[in-house]
Amino acid sequence: MSDEHAIPHTGSVISIRGSVVDVLFLGRLPSVFSILRCGTNESIVIEVMEQLDERRVRGIALTVTQGLARGMLVRDTGTPLRAPVGKTIISRMFDVFGHAIDRQAEPVDTNWRTVHRAPPPMSDRLTKSEIFQTGIKAIDVLVPLERGGKAGLFGGAGVGKTVLLTEMIHNMIGHQKGMSIFCGIGERCREGEELYSGMKDAGVLKDTVMVYGQMNEPPGARFRVGQAALTMAEYFRDDEHRDVLFLVDNIFRFIQAGMEVSGLLGQMPSRLGYQSTMGTELSGLEERIANTRAGAITSIQAVYVPADDLTDPAAEHVFGHLSASLVLSRKRASEGLYPAIDLLQSNSAMATAAIAGERHYGVAQQIRKTLAEYEALKDIVAMLGLDQLSPADRLTVGRARRLERFLTQPFFATEQFSGLKGKQVSLEDALDGCERILRDEFKDVPESALYMIGAIGEAKKTAPKAKQETKANPASVPPRISAEAAHAA
Repeated sequence: MSDEHAIPHTGSVISIRGSVVDVLFLGRLPSVFSILRCGTNESIVIEVMEQLDERRVRGIALTVTQGLARGMLVRDTGTPLRAPVGKTIISRMFDVFGHAIDRQAEPVDTNWRTVHRAPPPMSDRLTKSEIFQTGIKAIDVLVPLERGGKAGLFGGAGVGKTVLLTEMIHNMIGHQKGMSIFCGIGERCREGEELYSGMKDAGVLKDTVMVYGQMNEPPGARFRVGQAALTMAEYFRDDEHRDVLFLVDNIFRFIQAGMEVSGLLGQMPSRLGYQSTMGTELSGLEERIANTRAGAITSIQAVYVPADDLTDPAAEHVFGHLSASLVLSRKRASEGLYPAIDLLQSNSAMATAAIAGERHYGVAQQIRKTLAEYEALKDIVAMLGLDQLSPADRLTVGRARRLERFLTQPFFATEQFSGLKGKQVSLEDALDGCERILRDEFKDVPESALYMIGAIGEAKKTAPKAKQETKANPASVPPRISAEAAHAA
């Protein structure tokens, strides 16, 4: 009994199987989620996942286990994994342990909070649905985001996903006085470095915090990095009373890391090899993203769909949490129509008359109808030419093409590449422009005059120049952005 009291917070390693470590404790048994440390300079970090009996615990190593051996002394810290919070973490980049990885000194005057936090209670949530305005015409008009909601961003490489996220961060910081938290789950280190440099060059890092769990890190670290980033986001929402834009790339990697952890622990897999606790684990993360009286965390999450199978269990569970889906189109990107959002494939639960209002809903429905009719006429135009269409169909094609070009927009994030000054457009100006195009007020204005502008009034300034360019080179319509801008997107 005296031995137990002499070493109440230490144990010894009795088994190592990859990242799974069993530890024997003679004193007090650590609770689940407690952090254990061992090895040289206590560099090996283990999170307790199970209590096997009154003496043994089983944990998952959050770091590589190189150098770990049976019989090594293990110290129970008595606390779960924690993340730093405070004003000094702004504009910094961290790993899952809260250590700075941007080659700068560790931030001072920070508090540390557990990453295992409960979602806000229903009594603290706001039940009224509000639209989160981004200043991007195509999103605000056709795919409005929910304040305190979650939107999925679907798109492959090179279609402008990162540029779109960077632009949203810029608009959130510059015009809504909010905060942005970027969480990279299973990211390549190259992507993290490029995004960090790009945000620094674009001037949006001053109100951004970045948290990364890289692809080469153990599954335990990748599984917890989402909770660490969300803990920082909750601090700015609940303590600083600021609206937070929470960006996740990629939410599928969170599920994948959980599946690896479950497999390492020897748990029985469920459908298609996914862990049986996937729904609970994902909900524990997603339900913390909410709109409360203190502020709102609005999330945009890149979603990878395995083998493009929308019935995959991971995709099904993620879709259940989303209030909007933004689909990026490679075809639109190749035509220079940025942001390359597929306006017919994308959808939002906010696009209803009860939430968006009768006018907004009516305009959005008219735009969708016009674009759908244009899609049906494209084959006829390609085979027979525009002259073979009826006058009504020719008007429809003209409206649709002008709407497509009006819904493009120069971004602040790409100013240095495109040479075009970034524009942020209010919802009122965007709706006004779409209404006037639908009323055929601009049927005599060249399509190129509506390309890459802000509010519709700018078309009058660009129309004379567009007419001259069209006469000189009719094949130049629709216009293309510069090669540098296409490469940046």
